[in-house]
Amino acid sequence: MLLLGGITSLPELATTSSAAAIGAGTLALNNILGTAAFNILLLVVADAALGRNALTAVIARPATLLQGMLGMLLLAAAAMAIVSGDAALPFLGVGVGSSLLLLLCIGAMWIASRYETRPTWVVVEESVEPAPAESVEEAAGEGALWPRIAVLAAAIVVGGLLLSLSGEAIAQRTGVGEGVIGLILLAIATSLPELTVITAAIRAGDCELAVGDVFGANLFNVAMIFIIDLVGGGGPILGAAGVFEAFAALLALVLTGIFVLGLLERHDRTAFRMGYDSIAALFVYAGGLVILLGLGG
Repeated sequence: MLLLGGITSLPELATTSSAAAIGAGTLALNNILGTAAFNILLLVVADAALGRNALTAVIARPATLLQGMLGMLLLAAAAMAIVSGDAALPFLGVGVGSSLLLLLCIGAMWIASRYETRPTWVVVEESVEPAPAESVEEAAGEGALWPRIAVLAAAIVVGGLLLSLSGEAIAQRTGVGEGVIGLILLAIATSLPELTVITAAIRAGDCELAVGDVFGANLFNVAMIFIIDLVGGGGPILGAAGVFEAFAALLALVLTGIFVLGLLERHDRTAFRMGYDSIAALFVYAGGLVILLGLGG
């Protein structure tokens, strides 16, 4: 949640801050909301990669459930702030809603990080075992890992900066709205780090790592709405958002809820190498995308 979720959210941070700096706040906001929905869709990819069992049937840690529920609450709060409008804090220029979202995100990460160290409920008579982990040789010592992580994170940031400029140019030259470009094109592009982490984690047999990365990245992403207000300087972005953005936030919330429900039920039933919850998420995302394209058109 913290390390991988934070690092794989760097493209969104770079894209969001640079887009806000050039006055494309709508592009930045829809990138965040679109990424929150598409990140959950990546769990469908993880489920298909796992193949033998349903992804939600091999995960039995309450901390993962808590992360999903916290993400749902934050997305609901974002939708409420969009619908109700947002006002700027005196002398600061940032929105009240985006500031509260930042505080809620910090609180959510604090709660989730402390939750795993507390005694909580455990699964008894577990019937599904996760796939055996592949043998992974240690390529380097711990001291060499942190510089490598820093270099890769810097590369991600540079890519995110270039991505925001490209997205803005595409929106201007094609006439397609910034909302649609941010929701689809930038969201898919900035979710590629999560995709690589998820597939690697599934291949290593660490399903908890894959789901924790997605849920953690979404917590970080919602906090970045504050960055849009801070860098943009054009007033609260949530106050300028409308039905399109509210629906995008609710779509991400529903997709998260589908997987949280799957984690609670833990039914190991699959079709087309995917659990039933993954299939439901595919249909919901496709239907939601059609509605959003209609709203954005």
